[in-house]
Amino acid sequence: MTLATRALAAMLLIAGIAHFIAPKSLDAIVPAFLPGGPRLWTYLSGAAEIAIGLALLAPLSMKIGTISIRLLAVYAALFLFIAVYPANIKMAIDWRDRPMPYPLIAFARLPLQFGLFYWAWSIIKALKR
Repeated sequence: MTLATRALAAMLLIAGIAHFIAPKSLDAIVPAFLPGGPRLWTYLSGAAEIAIGLALLAPLSMKIGTISIRLLAVYAALFLFIAVYPANIKMAIDWRDRPMPYPLIAFARLPLQFGLFYWAWSIIKALKR
């Protein structure tokens, strides 16, 4: 297992656990157009991060059908990063009038999310080799 895969798994596990330890701050960035309350989405995304993080640590020999669980997990991570992008946009909009450095942090998250997309995609490419 590569360092990139272990690091992504660790990041997802830590982020997922944080959704349950401190959900209130994450509830605030859940877009209003989603059905149900924000806490539901905070917990669902946290559970998804934990599940994906654990699946990234699965041995390559563990498969569902003919596909490695680890490969499925990294595809799920890429999908999750794309799915939560609207929350980052909402955060940037909501924080634009806060005192510095809050707007800077919120707007910096937007292009950094593309780094997460690339990170997942690079692991996908490596696993497919």
